[in-house]
Amino acid sequence: MAKLIFIGLGLGDEKGITLRGLEAARSCRHIFMENYTSVLEEGSIPRLEELLRAKIRIVDRGAIETEDTVLDSAAECPTCLLVPGDAMSATTHVDLRLRAHALGIETEVIGGVSAFTAIPAALGLQNYKFGRTVTIPFPEPNYRPTSFYEKAHENFKQGMHTICLLDIKQDRNRFMTANEALEVLASVEDELGRDFLTPDRLICVVARAGSEDCLARAGLLDNMMGEDFGPPLHSVVIPGELHFLEAKALVELAGAPKSILIE
Repeated sequence: MAKLIFIGLGLGDEKGITLRGLEAARSCRHIFMENYTSVLEEGSIPRLEELLRAKIRIVDRGAIETEDTVLDSAAECPTCLLVPGDAMSATTHVDLRLRAHALGIETEVIGGVSAFTAIPAALGLQNYKFGRTVTIPFPEPNYRPTSFYEKAHENFKQGMHTICLLDIKQDRNRFMTANEALEVLASVEDELGRDFLTPDRLICVVARAGSEDCLARAGLLDNMMGEDFGPPLHSVVIPGELHFLEAKALVELAGAPKSILIE
């Protein structure tokens, strides 16, 4: 039977997969996993293979976006694609699903815990108050975009919070840290001068969202730049207008200065 199942693995390690996802993966003859939108903790893949009692084939962006590796397998027998986090948070996976449908391949989606819910939860911020998510890229020679700053600024002007996902260069085993991201944001502020990400702006950092050692911190930008947030993965949140419960949560759960509390 031609079938492709997208399975979200959740966050942290191999324990994030749901029982439904585990059962579905075990029913598949071929198991693929992408590792370019996010990654699991070191050692998770061998342990996941033990749970599945099968070998996992790691595929890169090209195999998903431009090649038919996964689709050729799914056309012959039940196949799954394992995705760290949620199965459909990356638009390339939607494209792969549509390509499968065009070939007459049945598809199924089994969701997993996403950074888009785990990050607000760690900080005590309300999901419905978040605007458009942005990604902060590593600066490269002749490549210094500012669109992520501008989109975050638009969110802020509307009172909305912004999740800033940080760049991953999986082929170089390089993961942007929150400290690097804050330096990038500060440099764009210096360049554009919009009085947005000033040294006294409240900034939040979540490290290893969804893991047992998840770390949530909130403080002034100038102070946060020098903090040690531990190993990746990191993310940054730029709060907009705070509800009084959100302010209290940031103080109690993330160590934000008490001056943000709303009377």
